[in-house]
Amino acid sequence: MKLYPTIGLEIHAELLTKSKVFCTCSAEFGGEPNSRCCPVCSGLPGTLPVLNKKAVEYIVKAGCVLNCDISRFTKWDRKNYFYPDLPKAYQISQMPRPVCLGGYVDIVSEGEPKRIRINRIHLEEDAGKLVHEDSTRQTLADYNRCGIPLIEIVTEPDFHSAADVTAFVEKIRLLLQYAGVCDGKMEQGSLRCDVNISLAEKDAKELGTRAEIKNINSVRAIGRAIEYEIYRQTELIESGERVVQETRRYTDSTGETVAMRSKEDAQDYRYFPDPDIPPIVFTEEELEQIQNDIPEMPESRRERYINQYGIAPNETESILNNKAVCFFFEEAVKYYNNPKSIASFILVELMRRINTGEADMEKLPFRPKDLARLVEIMDSDKINKSFGKNILCTMLETGKAPDAVCDEENLWIKEDLGQAEQVIDRILADNPAVVEQYRNGEAKVFGFLMGQANRQLKGVAAPGVVKGILERKLKEK
Repeated sequence: MKLYPTIGLEIHAELLTKSKVFCTCSAEFGGEPNSRCCPVCSGLPGTLPVLNKKAVEYIVKAGCVLNCDISRFTKWDRKNYFYPDLPKAYQISQMPRPVCLGGYVDIVSEGEPKRIRINRIHLEEDAGKLVHEDSTRQTLADYNRCGIPLIEIVTEPDFHSAADVTAFVEKIRLLLQYAGVCDGKMEQGSLRCDVNISLAEKDAKELGTRAEIKNINSVRAIGRAIEYEIYRQTELIESGERVVQETRRYTDSTGETVAMRSKEDAQDYRYFPDPDIPPIVFTEEELEQIQNDIPEMPESRRERYINQYGIAPNETESILNNKAVCFFFEEAVKYYNNPKSIASFILVELMRRINTGEADMEKLPFRPKDLARLVEIMDSDKINKSFGKNILCTMLETGKAPDAVCDEENLWIKEDLGQAEQVIDRILADNPAVVEQYRNGEAKVFGFLMGQANRQLKGVAAPGVVKGILERKLKEK
């Protein structure tokens, strides 16, 4: 019996607002436990929520970049359940009237293009965080995260492999980052994923019993969790046992999923309209203004980089797959209009140091215009190109502009043509046999003479100038 996995996702993404969704507490990550709380997000009796306008703008932006229909009328509901990280014992969310409906995202999985449908995106408040102290056998509640604005992206069950899911999550993460609505830092929990998996025969009319794996916070872990869960359910079904509908969690250290609790259905939450928050009615002008504020997305940038800038497709993907790199590159091009040269230097030299941990792309000590200037003076032969790596290292260490580094280390090429001619004359006089070989048609020996000249003329003349003088001298009898 061939079993076929069917997978759906619920992706939770925290929005990049400065304050929480229903109060003015800071939404910044971290902080001392319970230091960013107030009576509203702590759920104290008698408090009233006030909706964060920016959070509403951000979910509209998310809906636009994910090709959703934006509801002109949306309202708020209370989702009732008791859990220690939810101090009110209910969560302000949206059930029948979410902000975004429908939508899709196109991905490429294992070389094949696929379209993944989105069912809905709704806005809600995040829950707090439970900290388990194994040594004291205590569980402590930190409510700093409680009330941070969160969007939940619910997909249709259009996935059939771990590769499909990981490609989709990476695409969603990138789109939300470009739109400026979520930083996508999965290690901090600002983007995490619930995975629903069931197995059935490929042509079966009904799906199998599903299990939900909660709160997976890395792309690698999502792939491993799916692979294990497919294996676990296959083993159960093939041995004649029954898959139980339940909520499970993934343990990264073992690569396995373990049962947490039996799965609740939506009606268990007893949704009802929140009486304290009025509905939202969007005007067409408001939606148009929000949509016009969305930055350029990767797809249109890709076309521009390849067709207009002439950057190779693989280099284009390397730039686009990191928002910080892309925005740095775009800013640098404003100061030196040579996109190919800037892209090459960023990908080869700067990213090598980022990947080895020598620098952080989001905390560079110099500005894009400084890197643009470094590439410009290299391209214009104002310095020897071999110095570029060292200058970059000094810029990373000190934050100094490239001109200042060249001044301090005396790296500028002086263009002393008289001295260059004297040195080249001496090299030719010291190597008469090599000169004769060249004049007899052995062009390969030119590299030897050029190397000698470049070593002796560093800082005196640019390599292009040296090459021109050397060629002219060799033609003279």
